[in-house]
Amino acid sequence: MKYMSITKRWFLTVASLVFAVLVAVAFLVYSLVMNYYYGAARMTVEAMNAGEINSIFSLYGASNSGFEDAARNYAENFQNKDKLAVWVINSKGKVIVSSNGFSISDDVSMPDYSDALSSPDGTARWTGELPSGEKIMAYTCTYHYNSGDFGGALRYMVSMDAIDAQMRIVAVIIASVFIIIFSFLIVSGTLFLRSITNPVRNIGEAAKKIAAGDFEANIDHYPYNDEIGELCTTINEMADKLGETERLKNDFISTVSHELRTPLTAIRGWGETLQQIGDSDPAMTKRGMDIIISEATRLNDMVEELLDFSRMSSGRMKLNREKIDFLAELDEVVFSFKERSIREGIEINYNVPTFPAPGTGDPARIKQVFINVLDNAMKYTEQGGKIGVSAEMPSPSELIVTVTDTGCGIAPEDLPHIKEKFYKANNTVRGSGIGLAVCDEIMNLHEGRLDIDSVYGSGTTVRLTFPLETAAKEKENE
Repeated sequence: MKYMSITKRWFLTVASLVFAVLVAVAFLVYSLVMNYYYGAARMTVEAMNAGEINSIFSLYGASNSGFEDAARNYAENFQNKDKLAVWVINSKGKVIVSSNGFSISDDVSMPDYSDALSSPDGTARWTGELPSGEKIMAYTCTYHYNSGDFGGALRYMVSMDAIDAQMRIVAVIIASVFIIIFSFLIVSGTLFLRSITNPVRNIGEAAKKIAAGDFEANIDHYPYNDEIGELCTTINEMADKLGETERLKNDFISTVSHELRTPLTAIRGWGETLQQIGDSDPAMTKRGMDIIISEATRLNDMVEELLDFSRMSSGRMKLNREKIDFLAELDEVVFSFKERSIREGIEINYNVPTFPAPGTGDPARIKQVFINVLDNAMKYTEQGGKIGVSAEMPSPSELIVTVTDTGCGIAPEDLPHIKEKFYKANNTVRGSGIGLAVCDEIMNLHEGRLDIDSVYGSGTTVRLTFPLETAAKEKENE
């Protein structure tokens, strides 16, 4: 697609449209002013009507000498000589007298006189130039005797040179206003467009840097609090979050690499040891095989956790739902941690109701959540510490499982991010940083909730809320 800048598009659309509108308005204003002046001139020359002319010339009779006497008397006593010139034309079409006293040649062109002779009302108007070059507006009014015979005509003329000179001034004023308005539009539009295009250009350059992996790129010095300012802020926040995600991803890769290397080193070391001793030391062989199996299981758990994270990220995590007892699943998990708690010197206090907590869910995923939460409690609790596991049903349709520990706790600044992928609040403890993110997704898929509260240095409380199937629901399903 051919590139076209915002400025060019603006000039091709808005500026050209405004230019056309201004031209139309200027032409309209000029036309209105010209019509006003020309209309005033027309009213001036048409002020005398045929009735008044008849009343003036009827006093002198129907003879030629009487008409000529009336014409001279009318011309001499014409009161509007400062505005109009008047010619008196006899019945033969000859100008016999003029108000300015000059004689008029017989070959002078009088189109309005010719039109008045054929006009129904005996009048006609014409605008044109005299042989001298003066532009005039002429109005001819014919005269008939009482007998009906044609007696002559009076031709009134007003000079249009002054009006045209005034119209030229008006045209200059209109053109000047047009130029000022359009120039102001161009200047203000250009400045406004620059206030948009320059930041947009900076945004584009910053976006290219971010796309290339430079998450330190920021958009600074935008002075306005508007949509572009909001966009700049959003892009800066996006760059910061991408940079943080990149850092967490790198830490995650480093952590996972270290987590994988540890059991692999143990497996390889014990494999080489068993290969060397052969069958000579059955006790050592058994111990080595136990360690290899334990580390292989640990590797498998890590790989499964990574696969779960991949499924969660791509939206492919599925549940194998069936009717389960949440407390029964919890009981199995707590029991599996008993031996570890004894080995690590951590006391587990288990207190749950004896009645069932029926619901629908994926038992393997539910156990995965319980295991992850208890494993975190064990990892962050030192020897001699305590872990409490309890459950309550605040309503027949809800189960809340609470796991508390007396471990190191979570810092306030880390707590809001603890369920984010790759995030680790404490890098001194083993783990990939994706376990809680996966657990949170599993709880959401079960229409449940995972909440974490913590006091730094005192311990952490995790609450798992599950929806239960009440007797009414079961009856309704039947």
